[in-house]
Amino acid sequence: MKKFITALTFLFLPFVGIAQVYGPLNPDRETTNTIRVNGVSTILAFGDTVWISPSLNRNINNNAEWFTPENADSVVNGIGRVYSLELGQDTVLAGLGYTNTEAEGSPQTAFGYYFSVDGGDSWRFEPPVLDPDPPSKCFSDDPDFERPSSAGDYDPDCDIQFTYGGITYNRIRFTVPEQAPPYEVDFQNNVVYSANFGGGLIRSRDFGDTWERVILPPDNVSEMTPDDDYTWSSDIILANGDVTQINRYDPRSKFGLNLRVFGVHIDSQNRVWVGTGNGVNVSDNALSAPTDSVRWSHITFDGSNNGLIGNWVIEIKEEPGTGRIWMTNRVIESGVEDQGLVYTDDGGQTFTQMLIGERINDIGFKDGYVFATGENGLFISPNGGDTWIKSPQIKSPNTFIKSTAVFYSATSTTNRIWISTSDGLASHECCTANQVFDNWEITRVNFPLKGGNVHDEGRDVNTYAYPNPFSPTVHELVRIKFEVENQGNVNIRVFDFGMNLVREIENASFPPGTYEAVWDGVDGKGRKVANGAYIYVIDTPGTRKNGKILVVD
Repeated sequence: MKKFITALTFLFLPFVGIAQVYGPLNPDRETTNTIRVNGVSTILAFGDTVWISPSLNRNINNNAEWFTPENADSVVNGIGRVYSLELGQDTVLAGLGYTNTEAEGSPQTAFGYYFSVDGGDSWRFEPPVLDPDPPSKCFSDDPDFERPSSAGDYDPDCDIQFTYGGITYNRIRFTVPEQAPPYEVDFQNNVVYSANFGGGLIRSRDFGDTWERVILPPDNVSEMTPDDDYTWSSDIILANGDVTQINRYDPRSKFGLNLRVFGVHIDSQNRVWVGTGNGVNVSDNALSAPTDSVRWSHITFDGSNNGLIGNWVIEIKEEPGTGRIWMTNRVIESGVEDQGLVYTDDGGQTFTQMLIGERINDIGFKDGYVFATGENGLFISPNGGDTWIKSPQIKSPNTFIKSTAVFYSATSTTNRIWISTSDGLASHECCTANQVFDNWEITRVNFPLKGGNVHDEGRDVNTYAYPNPFSPTVHELVRIKFEVENQGNVNIRVFDFGMNLVREIENASFPPGTYEAVWDGVDGKGRKVANGAYIYVIDTPGTRKNGKILVVD
């Protein structure tokens, strides 16, 4: 009861601040087989098994232990990170990428794919899908290089030809992995689709052994069939320095937003949905038709109240048992479009709009409930999207998700809903009629005080603070982990480097156990502290523990 009263006391302080102790932490969760990072962008479940990014960690039946793959060196020990996931019975497909900090602008970069058909016991790696380099004459430092004097002098040898509907066209070569990570993957039997941003849309019909590029409609075309001819606009630089346009398939072009692919989904009616920077494309034959015969309907924002909210379509999912297709919408043209969530029950002829103005990242489903994760929190609908509530701050009996956390993804196992955030994973038993979501279980990276975890070495300590260095603006709060060996009074204080008291976090009695204290970088008078080193001191019955926090804001 004393701890509860202390927590209430902080709610009535005359300034906004966070300085509190949470715990004791569940001893069953003090495992070294932990998730790798707290910021989990991708999470997906099949049955009772959950897989997460960035390192293909797996959890079965909400066990405390998280499996780390032994035969996936590209993500365990290499630079590859999981950007996308798709699951089947004993089958895992992971699209891999990384941030290339050595390239200008640190672009998101394709790394390849991992395939497993035995539940993750073994993995087959496939490299990113790239075209061969063009002839040497296409490079400006080659003696035979010449810029065309007009559009008619354009040399197609530097590009690649493709056929659609019996007509030959040109497309740019995709020779580098930068700006082409697999943001989304999906498969049905041996057919795999991958949405690769500037690398376009690619398909494999032999489960990743070979790949082919699938062509999407030009921005201004609503229906693409093999019966017509088409024009894609692409810039070229002429010998005199002028810029002109030619008919070339080019996702880099400002006229090719529909060729920049972010999302892909294969639905239960064997339709393929593709989200781009210019709306959504749906095909009824893209699973089986040759690439020169794939038909597309191209749907874009039109300003109506039964259309898309915005043209940037990133996430596409089907609600189980209903055939309803949901998709996130974001803004391409500011001041005209908006952002939010839509669904269609008629194959994209009309859309129902909701959560307008919210930047939604993903959609999850469980027993008629819909969960929308966004930059502004978690939104829950108990009735298929008819009404929504914004979830209050997610809390468990011994910790919480930061109020500033970004909510990334949602998925469900047999009896639970799982939410990934920038501050860890949250899961809750689900779902019953009129359910109240007030008893979350929260999973974060765990470093037991006795040492490191399966991902990183660590020495035995009696306390530590994380993140450290700590930025109040970026991180919101710092957590201080410590142990109480014996029942009694616990006093936690923060001092500046001159040992002047900055803030008392706690002064109350606690039972034995492992705890976390939180501090938001504010002093006892409600002022943000200056940058510098701070000492925290924890007095527990018979012991004193201390550590250092470096504040850098």
